[in-house]
Amino acid sequence: MRGGVTSMWMPSQNSQTMPATTGFQLEADASAREWLELHRSPAPRVIAYDIHRCCGGGKICEVKVRELSRRDNPDEFATGTLDDGTRFLIDRRAAARLPSRFRLTVRGFGRLKHLDLNLEGEQWGTLLYT
Repeated sequence: MRGGVTSMWMPSQNSQTMPATTGFQLEADASAREWLELHRSPAPRVIAYDIHRCCGGGKICEVKVRELSRRDNPDEFATGTLDDGTRFLIDRRAAARLPSRFRLTVRGFGRLKHLDLNLEGEQWGTLLYT
């Protein structure tokens, strides 16, 4: 408190998060739909959430969309679905911080193109820094 004024960050109405066990509604933009068409997969993709500690003790959070691996147990993930029925498994730590509806897009160039989340700045902040 400084000068008698306190400040508290409050999430907006648009960034409400859902319990980790509830299904999420995903939306894919045109580039994401094209990417999914070119990279079909019989298994759901995973929205992975990983936390690393750097040598100075800082926390680095990473979110990426990847293929399902043999080590993944689908029962340990929340689920998200596109309107065409395409399923995604969402790490429960990320699911606890994501809005109930979010978009997918494509980022990168050439062979480095990949599927990614398309969130507003405040939503990224909630996902990575809370």
